[in-house]
Amino acid sequence: MMIYREMTKEDYDAAYGLWENTAGMGLSAADSRDEIIRFLERNRGLSHVCIAPDGGIAGTALCGHDGRRGFLYHVAVGGQYRGKGIGRELVTRCLDRLRSEGIAKCHLMVIGSNAGGQRFWSGIGWELRDSILLYSHST
Repeated sequence: MMIYREMTKEDYDAAYGLWENTAGMGLSAADSRDEIIRFLERNRGLSHVCIAPDGGIAGTALCGHDGRRGFLYHVAVGGQYRGKGIGRELVTRCLDRLRSEGIAKCHLMVIGSNAGGQRFWSGIGWELRDSILLYSHST
């Protein structure tokens, strides 16, 4: 039986292990232990994990908002658990929490070469916004 719960800082090592073994997942310095803990503390109750029967992490979803729009990051499910609805359930839980905080829309980013990620998001009803360009700058 899978257990879904809020992600905590104690989940970091197992979550990072999942992320670095997930094809198409982009990791950076922003995914350090300190940065993820800061994200979780700023967005309490929004990020979730799925715990497998063996106690390991089967899936993750980082979720936060800026007061206007929600954002999902690192939605990942271990290969042996894919196709069982875990990703969809994690996303649903995140969206429910965002809605409860008055956030009406959520965005996410998928690396262009991540065909599996694109199939997943399109398959669960997310709209590709190809008219928006993402610009980044260091602070």
